[in-house]
Amino acid sequence: MKPIIKVIIPAHNEADAITKVIHDIPDSVEEIIVVDNASTDSTSKNAKNAGATVLFEPKKGYGHACLKGIDYIENQKETTEIVVFLDGDYSDYPEELEKLVAPIIDNNVDFVLGTRARALREKGAMQPQQIFGNWLATTLMTLFFKSKFTDLGPFRAIKYPVLKALMMEDKTYGWTVEMQLKILKKEFTYLEVPVNYRNRIGVSKVSGTLKGSIFAGIKILTWIFKYSFK
Repeated sequence: MKPIIKVIIPAHNEADAITKVIHDIPDSVEEIIVVDNASTDSTSKNAKNAGATVLFEPKKGYGHACLKGIDYIENQKETTEIVVFLDGDYSDYPEELEKLVAPIIDNNVDFVLGTRARALREKGAMQPQQIFGNWLATTLMTLFFKSKFTDLGPFRAIKYPVLKALMMEDKTYGWTVEMQLKILKKEFTYLEVPVNYRNRIGVSKVSGTLKGSIFAGIKILTWIFKYSFK
């Protein structure tokens, strides 16, 4: 029997990309949930027309949007078994979702991270500050937690009961690193799967601005040091 898989896509002004993202998601997914995070364009309309369930989260922040999606799933009658997160900017390859959920289905792995491997990454898809930030964060995680993570990529799959057990809190830029730190601290099993990564459609709200890059860096380091001394 196939597991029930649901996808959560946080989206802020992704009208030009969201339809492409939704159309490339495999048919094995039970429901695609797009969380419109205070968009001022036609993100919601385009997502709905493409067949997604659309939720609205007026509070800006990646974590706010993800938590909205989780709350929606929690209140459904059917039992979701796997949740996949990916971005709405078409930088990920949604059709590779099967690669991420396979270790969970076949080998009972708790969490699978889609790693933006350099060899599979389109030139310019990650900004220098992103590459450095990922290196610094994962190096510190290795130092403090003996982690084997090499990336903080947004494309990820997780067992729903495990996701609930993490009791996610972060509302903004620290969402991805919080999840990975809690996976490590609670000793859940995890695996990295290399995925392709391309230049996004539109301008990044985080790495595309100096303010976004600085705040993301601060938030990521805050989470790492917070857990280092727990």
